[in-house]
Amino acid sequence: MKERTVLVPTLIAAKNIDALNASFIDEEKDLDNGSIIAAGDYSKEQVYKTAEVSGLHNLYMVCSPEDTIITDAMGNEYKIGINDPRTFTNVKGKVFSAFRPQVGDKVLMTLKGFDSETVKDYAIAEASSNKLKFDDAAGEGLSFKVIDKETYISIGGATNIGSQRVAAVLLECVAI
Repeated sequence: MKERTVLVPTLIAAKNIDALNASFIDEEKDLDNGSIIAAGDYSKEQVYKTAEVSGLHNLYMVCSPEDTIITDAMGNEYKIGINDPRTFTNVKGKVFSAFRPQVGDKVLMTLKGFDSETVKDYAIAEASSNKLKFDDAAGEGLSFKVIDKETYISIGGATNIGSQRVAAVLLECVAI
């Protein structure tokens, strides 16, 4: 099974401001939490279609509650309560949640969520990519300063809570 990105929204304005949260659907690809997306067409069901990241402003960060769902051969879906959030992904064709980062927001994210695992001083959005890119300086759009590059996220196992530590970085949004 492919290891997925784990995102912990440590301190984000979207926890208190409903207008910064939205529902999305991507019909073409699965998206990990922490993926960067743009809002496309809005439906009468109050869901945005994802759009390619072209401009670097007004972007969203995928952040759905990690609740692993399996589907049987007849199409029935089951939430099985797996403790390891690395088994979770936002499946194409299913509605998921995202928030619009604001200056000052802090998020903790595993290194799988970046285009490279070579950590630099900043993580920035780039056109035509759903992953943040490490860079030496803030970009022209959505940018995060790396404030702790040697931290981790504790992951629970089937029998031991917090039995594994996964490398992560703590980011603070400095530009939107």
